[in-house]
Amino acid sequence: MDLFGPVRIGKLELKNRFVRSATCESTADDSGKVTDASLDFHRSLSRGGVGIIITGLTFVSAAGRSFPGQFGIHRDDMVPGLKRLVQAVHGDGAKIALQLVYGGTPQLFDDVTPSTVSKSSRTIRPLQQMTEAQIKSIISDFALGAERARLAGFDAIQLHGAHSYLMCQFLSPLSNHRTDRWGGSLENRRRFHLEVIRRIRERVGNDYPLWIKFGIRDEEEGGMTLEQGIETARLMVNEGINAIEVSAGMSAIGAKAANPTRKRNEPETAYFRDSASALKRSLNVPVILVGGIRSLALAQDIINRGDADLISMCRPFIREPDLIKKWQEHVSQEAACTSCDRCLHVPGEGLICGRLIKGPVKTSK
Repeated sequence: MDLFGPVRIGKLELKNRFVRSATCESTADDSGKVTDASLDFHRSLSRGGVGIIITGLTFVSAAGRSFPGQFGIHRDDMVPGLKRLVQAVHGDGAKIALQLVYGGTPQLFDDVTPSTVSKSSRTIRPLQQMTEAQIKSIISDFALGAERARLAGFDAIQLHGAHSYLMCQFLSPLSNHRTDRWGGSLENRRRFHLEVIRRIRERVGNDYPLWIKFGIRDEEEGGMTLEQGIETARLMVNEGINAIEVSAGMSAIGAKAANPTRKRNEPETAYFRDSASALKRSLNVPVILVGGIRSLALAQDIINRGDADLISMCRPFIREPDLIKKWQEHVSQEAACTSCDRCLHVPGEGLICGRLIKGPVKTSK
C-alpha cells in the first residue's frame, strides 16, 4: 500500500498517509490569536510534504487554557487569524485540522476537575469538583469552538481525549469518582465524550470531519482497560466520530506517556501499535497511529500489516519539518529525531529541537 499516494478518510481526501500529530506550537499571542510566526511554522510543515497538519491544543474556553502561546477558539475574534492559518497551509497543498481541548487539572493551572477524588499519582493538590452547570458550559464551548473552526475553513476537527486532559479525566476511573450521571460507572464516565460529540454534530452537521485523539487505555493500574476503550470508541463512532488517533490515557507522567524517551541504540517501537491494531480490527473506522515511529520502513510495515490507516508523528517534524519530502525523494530513510525529549517551547518562535540550539534560550514551562 502506497504511503505517498492519495487516500480518502471519509469525505476528506489527503495527498498521502502522513499526519502531523498535534502539540502546542507556542506561537500564538497572549490572547491566543494566530501570529506571523504561526503562519511560518505551519508553512514549513505543509511545504515539507505532510498530508494533514493537526494544530496543537486549541482551547475552547479561557479557563481551559494550559500553556503560553496556545491557540484559542473561545471567541469569534479568533476566527480571522485562524482563516489566515488555513489559507497558508492550503497554499502548499496540505490539509489542516484544528484540535479542540479543555485542559483540566492536573494539566491545567486552575483546580476544577471532574471529581474531588483521584487515584492518579499525578494529583498533587486539592481539587474542586465541577458543577453540572460548569460541565454543560464546557460542552457548549466545545460545540461553539467546532462551529468557529468550520467557519475558519479547517478541513477537520480533532478532539483531544488523551494525555490526562479533561476528556480523559472524565473517562478514567482513576480520576472520575462522581456519584451523579457524569461519573461512577463506565456508562456515566463516557457521557461527557458522547455529549460533546452530539452537540458538535448539532452545530456543524453530519458531513464535517470529526476526529478524536483518544487515550484508549490508561497507563496506571486500576485505570481504563483496552476493552473498555474499544467499547467507548464504538459508541463515539456511532455518535459521529470519523477517525481515531490512538494514544495514551491517564498516567503517572501525563502526556509524557505518549512521548517516551528512547535510549541510545534502543530498537524503534511504535508505542501504541497493538492497541491501534486491536481497534482497527474491532471497528470499521480509519485508525491513525502515533508514537515512536522514526523510519519509513516501520511506517510502511504498519500500513502493510493493516495495523493503522495513517501514520502520525510530531517530534520528528520539530527537527525536520521536511521529513516526508526527504522520505519520498529517497534523501533519507530515518528521522534525525532520537526521541531525546529535548523539544523546547520557545514563546513567539514555536517548537525547536534542543539539540540544534547552542547557548541558553528562554523557554516556556
